[in-house]
Amino acid sequence: MKLPVTSYGETGTPVVVMHGLFGSGRNWMTAARRLAGQHRVFALDLRNHGSSPHVDTMSYPEMADDVRETIESLGTGPVTLVGHSMGGKTAMLTALLYPAVVERLVVVDAAPVTYPPAFVEYAQAMRNADLSSVQRRADVDAQLVDAVPTPGTRAFLLQNLILDDTGARWRPNLPVIEAALPQISGWPSGLEGRHYDGPTLFIYGGKSDYVQQDHRATIASYFPRVQYAEVPEAGHWVHAERLDDFLAALVPFLP
Repeated sequence: MKLPVTSYGETGTPVVVMHGLFGSGRNWMTAARRLAGQHRVFALDLRNHGSSPHVDTMSYPEMADDVRETIESLGTGPVTLVGHSMGGKTAMLTALLYPAVVERLVVVDAAPVTYPPAFVEYAQAMRNADLSSVQRRADVDAQLVDAVPTPGTRAFLLQNLILDDTGARWRPNLPVIEAALPQISGWPSGLEGRHYDGPTLFIYGGKSDYVQQDHRATIASYFPRVQYAEVPEAGHWVHAERLDDFLAALVPFLP
């Protein structure tokens, strides 16, 4: 499935960026504009997120195939593929399965491992919110407080709320996302022996536990040319929390 693309910049080497769970290509807008002086940047909306079509499944092999098809449609040749969290796992699998479209790989705060199930309460809270008489985002914010106590996280989730003349509705396909959360938290099986030999950079937040020391052997088995860059003051949303530090790690790696 070809994905919606927002492009930034007219010249330079191609860089494709991908968001995490409950995100969209818009999450990369500020970073993409900063990179666009030297690179052509393409921000994707992964399936069931942003402006992408709503479909019934969203396994990582399906998402990687979406990315391959979309990159091929750009006509740029191989790209630097950058992905955060769920987008990072999608980027890793794309590089492993379709290395011809990935010149180099950047994974932001994710590892090729299975994590404990997370974010189920977010999906359920969003789905259970009563949108029938909503007129302001604050009306929904108040409904999410119990399940999502952190204001910044609620603000991130509320970026997915559409308010227009027809009322309020969620942009992502929440029922399918909720059903797919075990797969999204996991890592596909059957990849033993596969590896991606291109340059690879893992950027991770020093205050996050998504990329741990004991993940490194597994990472190196898939990505033998791996490098690491820690952003000490960042949590999981590295590029949103510490953009300057994130770009300082990313830009020297780009071709």
